[in-house]
Amino acid sequence: MYTLVVVRHGESLWNQQNRFTGWKDVDLAEKGILEAQKAGKILKEKGFDFNMAYTSRLTRAIKTLNYILDEMKLHWIPVTKEWRLNERHYGDLQGLDKAETAAKHGEDQVKIWRRSYDTPPPLMSKSNPEHPTHDPRYKDVKPEELPSGESLKDTVARFLPLWNQKIGPDLKAGKKILVAAHGNSLRSLIMHLENMSQAEIMEVNVPTGIPLVYKLDENLKFISKEFLGDPEEVAKAMASVAAQGKKK
Repeated sequence: MYTLVVVRHGESLWNQQNRFTGWKDVDLAEKGILEAQKAGKILKEKGFDFNMAYTSRLTRAIKTLNYILDEMKLHWIPVTKEWRLNERHYGDLQGLDKAETAAKHGEDQVKIWRRSYDTPPPLMSKSNPEHPTHDPRYKDVKPEELPSGESLKDTVARFLPLWNQKIGPDLKAGKKILVAAHGNSLRSLIMHLENMSQAEIMEVNVPTGIPLVYKLDENLKFISKEFLGDPEEVAKAMASVAAQGKKK
């Protein structure tokens, strides 16, 4: 049996402002720092140990991982920063207030953009200076692989090669792995591990800063999962994520 621990980054400044963030490199809010530190403390208290970590190339996930490793005295372990773990790219929605967007386009349309499986947001022009082809952190990625906007289906397709070629084999090789990533890259993983339908994954909301522990069999198939936190707090955090796309 294998154990995999994943955590969504702590609350970011744009989470706090209820904005579509995507690939915009937004920092952690003060609350997000505290969430990351709390995650590190509970992982240490429950006796978890890691010898390898994966994160995205976005600051909010990298810093979340760093705060966790600091609490666990594990700064020395190798960390792989993978663009395939980045948040879903929200195209031209990036930076927009979710509630204002819901008021303008309707809650149903915003839910489709946020939670549908195969409907992408309005795409970002490649001439936009915010497009990832202009960001030096992705210079090692083929330009045609960098998104202008993604549905969850696109995010799953982008993520799965990382799982199949690196994270999965590392688990089978005996690595104790922690993944710090984002709501939609983790939903991609959750959908794959739990063999969820498109309708089921649409209702999954990943709370910030709460470790999620997976138990997998010898073929990396799902056995069980557990959030490391008070069940009421976890439920409240999930409800808060679900409510982000509602108009005020």
